[in-house]
Amino acid sequence: MSDVLTRWNLLPASRALNEILPCCGSQAWANEIVARRPLLDGASLLSASDDIWRSLSESDWLEAFRSHPRIGESKAVTDASPQSARWSEQEQSNVANARDSATTALAEGNRIYERKFKRIFIVCATGKSPEEILNILRRRLETDERTELQEAAEQQRLITQIRLRKWLQP
Repeated sequence: MSDVLTRWNLLPASRALNEILPCCGSQAWANEIVARRPLLDGASLLSASDDIWRSLSESDWLEAFRSHPRIGESKAVTDASPQSARWSEQEQSNVANARDSATTALAEGNRIYERKFKRIFIVCATGKSPEEILNILRRRLETDERTELQEAAEQQRLITQIRLRKWLQP
């Protein structure tokens, strides 16, 4: 078991919740992860996270989405924790160094997406170039609401997995 997980398993529930919440942004997800303690290893944590995420309501998913900044921006729609903000900055590091034309296209794509779907565009940006993200955004603008919500939820699940792995590192 990782030292981080060992320590976290022993925390009072409120502290454990505050510590894990930046990994996802959904209170329901964080409450359920805390309720499943003790989690014995990273694989158990990641599996529990996936199970919980897939069982959540649409409103819980939307809450998690709001904890992210728009692609190409640094401030989340709602107040994100300092840890979540640092992770978002790392995840979007390729976008931060994008050419002005890519940044402008992403900003415009974000506006179009938000008008269509009434939420921010969520994509697991880790390791993706601004051009790749822009192509993904354009493709997803062509989908219907239900399909896109499922895709956004899957992207959030992937982001959560990456963040949990980072969180487990001492």
